[in-house]
Amino acid sequence: MRRKIYEQLVQWKEHEQGHVALLIEGARRVGKSYIVEEFAQKEYKSYILVDFAHITKPLKRVFDDYLEDTDTFLLYLQHVTGKKLYARESLIIFDEIQKYPRARQAIKHLVADGRYDYIETGSLVGINSQAEDILEPSEERPLTLYPMDFEEWLWAMGDEMTMPFIRDCFAHQRPLGPVHRKTMDLFRQYLIVGGMPQVVQKYVETRDFREADRQKRDILSLYRRSIGKYAKGYSEKVRQIFDQIPGELQQHEKRFRLSDLEEGARYRSYESSFLWLQDAMMTNTCYAVTEPTVGMKLRRVDNVFKSYMNDTGLLLAHAFDEKTIQGEELYQKLLLDKLEINEGMLVENIVAQMFVASGHKLYFYSSYDKEDASNRMEVDFLIEKSTLTNAHNIHPIEVKSGTNYTTSSLNKFLTKFKAQSAQPYVIHSKDWEVKDGVIYMPFYMVALL
Repeated sequence: MRRKIYEQLVQWKEHEQGHVALLIEGARRVGKSYIVEEFAQKEYKSYILVDFAHITKPLKRVFDDYLEDTDTFLLYLQHVTGKKLYARESLIIFDEIQKYPRARQAIKHLVADGRYDYIETGSLVGINSQAEDILEPSEERPLTLYPMDFEEWLWAMGDEMTMPFIRDCFAHQRPLGPVHRKTMDLFRQYLIVGGMPQVVQKYVETRDFREADRQKRDILSLYRRSIGKYAKGYSEKVRQIFDQIPGELQQHEKRFRLSDLEEGARYRSYESSFLWLQDAMMTNTCYAVTEPTVGMKLRRVDNVFKSYMNDTGLLLAHAFDEKTIQGEELYQKLLLDKLEINEGMLVENIVAQMFVASGHKLYFYSSYDKEDASNRMEVDFLIEKSTLTNAHNIHPIEVKSGTNYTTSSLNKFLTKFKAQSAQPYVIHSKDWEVKDGVIYMPFYMVALL
């Protein structure tokens, strides 16, 4: 399947000329191995793929015995794999690099040798768990692969025209008009299916949400096994948090309440578990900030946050049991915008997912004043302008799932933080509209912010 990261791989090959290795990070089943091997097949004269999750004994001996001797290692590597390498025309892939940390450490002298290009792939949580035992190479550049975005999903569906039209309308700040309803229908399909490549592939083949759901449940089972395998010492806490995410997102406020995990729970007791899920890229964390100013990381409140799933399709499978989700009624409600509060959970999650894939950090603003109603507000997302100025640098963004809603929190925020606020947005299911200085934007345009 066509992925945008492919163009970044091509640029790396052309510009770096072997001086830097790539480390492709991402959640499990996000398509790292697939896209790297496709890149190798199309862009190189030859390549060698070493899968450390399924390495043969003869190949492992080559790594164990000769990795520090570059010439001998490369000679035996070709002999054992039966693949000939060509100077500056071949790629060596270390897949599931977390399974063999010594290979990652050896990248330093392999890159210095200069004959071939190198790409590593792996799960960040596994990589980090092994980092203490090795000297991390400075000749390594990380690149993150996320679940497929809406445009990549459209490509998989054979649609090359919808996103360029959306992009043109966004650039000229005009509605899609008669095309809007069809585009929202496509977006709702994307929301249901999600962006995990094997799920998308199954949906493309079958056009059956139930078949796609089975693939999602396989991935969720794999995630739970990964928790048991890698979250050593606190796997039960990690699993407890992971299973609680849908319930927290169904609440009106959507912030994660530690008391739902354990009465009297303290953040410091669970902090490592939340961070583990972030490193595994199973979740996207949105932190509260005390003030909407440039450098929001400095003003974030570490123990007040929302935990979104990395993929909204997975969240849907995670939130509903198999019997419930297999019924046509649930899918029909989703497609027709009739799921009510549960859909609010899903649309806010997918907006977070789209922001993360676009390179934004997730922050929100919340204020609860018992005595002053004008100071009670919550704005779903805050993102910085692309070009910073002396003032008005933070875009406040509200996400609305239904068609009937108010913007009281956004209005209060704009009054209180007039000097800090840049263009405000409301993300909703209706077409593009500008009213009272607020841009009302359809969900499918979020990635263009």
